[in-house]
Amino acid sequence: MSGVKKSMPMVYKNVGRNGLRVSQLGLGTWVTFGGQVTDDVAEELVTIAYENGINLFDTAEVYAAGRAEITLGKILKKKTWKRSTYIVSTKLYWGGKAETEKGLSRKHIIEGLRSSLERLQLDYVDIVFANKPDSSVPMEEIVRAFTQVINDNHSFYWGTSRWSPMEIMEAYSIARQFNLIPPICEQTEYNLFQREKVETFLPDIFKKIGLGTMTWSPLACGLLTGKYEDGVPLHSRAAIKVVSKLTPLVMADIDHILGNKPNIRIFRKNEIIQQQQQIQP
Repeated sequence: MSGVKKSMPMVYKNVGRNGLRVSQLGLGTWVTFGGQVTDDVAEELVTIAYENGINLFDTAEVYAAGRAEITLGKILKKKTWKRSTYIVSTKLYWGGKAETEKGLSRKHIIEGLRSSLERLQLDYVDIVFANKPDSSVPMEEIVRAFTQVINDNHSFYWGTSRWSPMEIMEAYSIARQFNLIPPICEQTEYNLFQREKVETFLPDIFKKIGLGTMTWSPLACGLLTGKYEDGVPLHSRAAIKVVSKLTPLVMADIDHILGNKPNIRIFRKNEIIQQQQQIQP
């Protein structure tokens, strides 16, 4: 894109102990695609990312009620980049209002991914994630369903999102017991205010079963950029309904770190960074 300088060479890493090579940075589509930005802006973002070495594009069936997948799919089809040069991941759980269109039943995993592929205009995704755990479905059914979509060539790998270490280990154990395919990656929140899971609870699993991780919200819904120092801008993410529900939780963490009173909600980026630098992981 004109006016955009090339960054330093992108770093690529394997997802855990698996062969899939992904860029250290990926481009997500939550809130933005199909909602906050126009399709033209979305295309510009994807193009800039791809031309600077980002090969991972993440979305979900629930993002903008499927419109994020539609937008990303249109862009990828228009660009005509070789399918082997980029990675697409999507997530399943909330596919519609009907009881059979949500959760991690065998029915929804298979039908939900089929619908995602139609919206993305792709023959397959590279990784399909379970967007949250589902205690109402036996773990064996979940693992068997994800194994089936992989065997049907609708995805190469599957992963978990916001699962506990115990749930991940249960899925892994069942996969090994019944000769099924285990998850390769956990997608989890990780930023200055959400560190405990990644730094304390997941490392043992990384070592034991070779699980990889893909982190989301590295800037804490934009709070770490400093743009909310003087309040919430009208068209910012924090002003959007879905994000505004998360923001108070993050602000509570900020208040705790800075020792603010509960009714003080002024974000000070430099103060927080200085506080965090004194806390070694």
